[in-house]
Amino acid sequence: MTPTGSKANGDQPRNILFHNARVVDPAQELDIAGGVLVQDGKITAVEAGLNAAPEGTELVNCGGKLICPGLIDMRVFTGEPGAEHRETLATASHAAAAGGVTTMICMPDTDPVIDDIALVDFVMRRARDTAIVRVLPMAAITRGLHGKEMTEIGLLSEAGAVGFTDGRNTITNAQVMRRAMTYARDFDAVIAHQTEDPDLKGDGVMNEGETSSRLGLIGIPVEAETVIVDRDLHLAELTSSKYHAAKISCEKSLDAISRAKNRGVSVTCGVSINHLCLNEHDVGAYRTFLKMSPPLRAESDRAAMVQGVADGLIDVIVSSHDPQDVETKRHPFAEAADGAVGLETLLSAALRMVHSGDCELREVLACMTINPAKILGLDAGTLIPGRPADLILVDADLPWAVKEQELHSRSKNTPFEGDRFLGRVLRTLVAGRTVYD
Repeated sequence: MTPTGSKANGDQPRNILFHNARVVDPAQELDIAGGVLVQDGKITAVEAGLNAAPEGTELVNCGGKLICPGLIDMRVFTGEPGAEHRETLATASHAAAAGGVTTMICMPDTDPVIDDIALVDFVMRRARDTAIVRVLPMAAITRGLHGKEMTEIGLLSEAGAVGFTDGRNTITNAQVMRRAMTYARDFDAVIAHQTEDPDLKGDGVMNEGETSSRLGLIGIPVEAETVIVDRDLHLAELTSSKYHAAKISCEKSLDAISRAKNRGVSVTCGVSINHLCLNEHDVGAYRTFLKMSPPLRAESDRAAMVQGVADGLIDVIVSSHDPQDVETKRHPFAEAADGAVGLETLLSAALRMVHSGDCELREVLACMTINPAKILGLDAGTLIPGRPADLILVDADLPWAVKEQELHSRSKNTPFEGDRFLGRVLRTLVAGRTVYD
């Protein structure tokens, strides 16, 4: 499937040669000193030492900086329709472009819920009219996200939904989940599921352990996640369906997924950038911008997630961009809403794992480019000649500090406020058109 276009598509793309660059494309196992030629919105050449271009081509000397495919973010919450005061498709797309995300996959947690073909069509039309990056919706697995009645998976797939999820909600009824997986299999659709048992979570607000006890906050055990992960893996094996654990956070979940993969189950998994960079201690003095679902876990679990990326067991890294305004975040920790914005900081935060030596650059980029493209069947996430020219120019060593007032998102609830990063996007192209510079 080719991702839907964007507002930027109204102008003719320029022919551009990016030369003197470090070109990295995990899809081709490519890491070379060379150049990338963009013509008529498509990539036409990727070669070592490429310097020559047709007359009239814009020449960009990259000075050894990084050129790689534009990122694909598989888990983006927006407020449109229904909560535009928190985020619109337009504002989210500007944040995405600034962070190097050229394709964002929107969750169905809107008002009304994206559980009907008319809503899928609405999101795609609004994206074409207002967004500057590619936007594709996932549709709800169950009507109203209530976990009871299945949506029309076949019709929603035909309408343009690239996958099915109940967003922040977990389907607790195993029979409903089995039926959804069975129907999704018949349409070669992926089921992406939030793995958190609401009954085991209860009134919990952070990871269960010594830190939660010290802070006087009700904890959430890792078993709230692993119980659902184990159940879903058995159902995926039973139905032979494509299953994606949307956001895991602990070592036990990763172990279960590893065993399922070894048995040949068609399972993939994702992790949010927050759970790769932060742990329960970062909650500190009840910082509500670090209240998330699943909660930030112990340092041992964070380290296991990083190792999972390095080992290739974790398939996808997501921002889990979830804008919340002051009305939902400026509360006592236990009463504040879950979620954090992350489109703009996704790549910079991920580069921490590269600079620390924990992961190779290609391993990290694969989790945000070709892997999500393969899972969703998208014609994106690579620099193969002939593909749409969705690419980014990155200075992987540029230092910068996160300042919430400078973020493009309408909501400013970043968990990285004041943090310093090494690495920032300098230019973003979508279909050969510059959408951020």
